[in-house]
Amino acid sequence: MSTDQGSHQIRLQPEDGSALLNFCGQFDEHLKLVEERTGVRISNRGFTLQLEGDLAQLRPVSELLEKLYQDSVNGQPLSPSEVHLAIQQTGISQVGAKAEESEVNIRTRKMLIRPRGENQQGYVRSIRYHDINFGIGPAGTGKTYLAVACAVEALEREEVARILLVRPAVEAGEKLGFLPGDLSQKVD
Repeated sequence: MSTDQGSHQIRLQPEDGSALLNFCGQFDEHLKLVEERTGVRISNRGFTLQLEGDLAQLRPVSELLEKLYQDSVNGQPLSPSEVHLAIQQTGISQVGAKAEESEVNIRTRKMLIRPRGENQQGYVRSIRYHDINFGIGPAGTGKTYLAVACAVEALEREEVARILLVRPAVEAGEKLGFLPGDLSQKVD
């Protein structure tokens, strides 16, 4: 794994405004997704992209971006899920364990919360990168605690306006797991 930093410039050809809009995504969401997943900083000015980061990552990220732009020129509509899939298929991953470690910690005004194991770290990353998550597992493993901690962190950073808590919707007579109280208290 290389720690040498460098930069690379890409000139997107042919120049097509609608393809560029599709390629970048709304508010550059596709470029931001590539940045988050690879650790390479991407600056765009028109049809010129400036890449900065680990030298070992620059070439694969450059090839990925050129492929995505060509797909866009060919009329393929790009979505964040398709960009995510393209990143997965190329095998590009974020470099630097320290960068990954610092990104997993949850910071609130009162405390720093560190996920304990790999599964909890993956769960926190998933919460940060995806709009909808399902946490499945045994009771007492920190699923709700980490989800609420991530929500509080997002609220304090003003990434969200409010936190909405909802109760499970179940039919009468269904088993409701570990919620305290009897059936009428759980449903009401």
